[in-house]
Amino acid sequence: MADDHRFPRWVFGVGQEPDARFSLANERTFLAWIRTSLALLAAGVALEALDLPIERHVRLAASIVLVSLGVLAPVAAWLGWARGERAMRQGRPLPAPTGFALLVVGVLVAGLLVLIGLVAA
Repeated sequence: MADDHRFPRWVFGVGQEPDARFSLANERTFLAWIRTSLALLAAGVALEALDLPIERHVRLAASIVLVSLGVLAPVAAWLGWARGERAMRQGRPLPAPTGFALLVVGVLVAGLLVLIGLVAA
């Protein structure tokens, strides 16, 4: 039974209501991504705001990478939540996670920039 009154309709407007435990688990995963996003934003701001012994331009670049990841993570979280919820409603297997590669590469790049900045200072 589709629910045409909940947003987004392209998720809730298809299939049948899944077991609430699975929907709530999907929501907890979404919220974990949001917490990760907040941590990335805070790390990027702190890295630039604190007077750390890191070469200035490299520190700024690492901060930009972290803040950018913090802005993109909620988008990946929402899309991942929606894809998972829609798959459950349609009785299909859960899709592969999205955003993992972006997060891994971004954090790796930011960490390498900080390391380079420490050595160059």
